[in-house]
Amino acid sequence: MGLSAIAVLGVARPGVIAEVTSAFTRHGANIEDSAMTLLGGHMAMMMLVSGQVPPASAFPGLTVTAAEVGSCRDHDREGGLGYVLTVHGPDRPGIVSSVSEAFTEVSGIITSMTTRLYGSLYVLIADVWLPAKVDVAALMRRLAAVGAGLGCAVTFRPAEAEVL
Repeated sequence: MGLSAIAVLGVARPGVIAEVTSAFTRHGANIEDSAMTLLGGHMAMMMLVSGQVPPASAFPGLTVTAAEVGSCRDHDREGGLGYVLTVHGPDRPGIVSSVSEAFTEVSGIITSMTTRLYGSLYVLIADVWLPAKVDVAALMRRLAAVGAGLGCAVTFRPAEAEVL
């Protein structure tokens, strides 16, 4: 079997991740890449899986979608730089789209992002990769202007080196 993109959504409860991943194991599939988070009391999981995808009946009470995908190589990030973006301020529509557009303009890639609403405070944290040619000072000014227009505070700093 080839590579499949899988999305799973269900009510967050103890054991749900073990149930989902065990179903793939029982069918001889390998989870090659995954991300999971809680969204308003729901578990949301995305995976790239090689091998046989279990039938929907293997996931009672969960919404599961699957699509075959071709293998593709990750973006060539050699020579680029990693950064961490944080945005916080009053909740309002347009925060994610406005911030992400600033990275699109410089061919930056948001490699992961989490947003949370705490009462009326909206918090966004993202890991971003930038090509080496980007004028980071100009991008920081652009992000500050975006934040000011949204009434949000923005911080943008180089990422710490990861140790694997």
